[in-house]
Amino acid sequence: MFDFSFGEIGLIAVVALLVLGPERLPRVARTAGALARRARNSWQSVRDEIERELQAEDLKRGIEEAKRAAADLQNDIRNTSAEMRSSVEQTAADVEAAATPTVISEPPPNPVQDSLGHEQR
Repeated sequence: MFDFSFGEIGLIAVVALLVLGPERLPRVARTAGALARRARNSWQSVRDEIERELQAEDLKRGIEEAKRAAADLQNDIRNTSAEMRSSVEQTAADVEAAATPTVISEPPPNPVQDSLGHEQR
């Protein structure tokens, strides 16, 4: 967060000792440490909350993409099913047309003859 060298920290400690004195310096140092720790924890909780929000957004985006993919797949399946149904119906019609018997002309009936051998109609 802040970039302090060892010399800068030492200079701050000497100035604080001169300004605050040896009696108050330990109490102020504990208070400053507690404030720094509280600030760091607050910052960490804000970062964690932001990360959770981002993860939730990513999850929502992923769900929406999955829903779109499922809808596209469903449409593809419906289209393929309709095409297959049409193809099967066409094939069935072709088979039915090919299986219809062709009428063969029958020979004329034999004339019936009576007992004397004469033809009767």
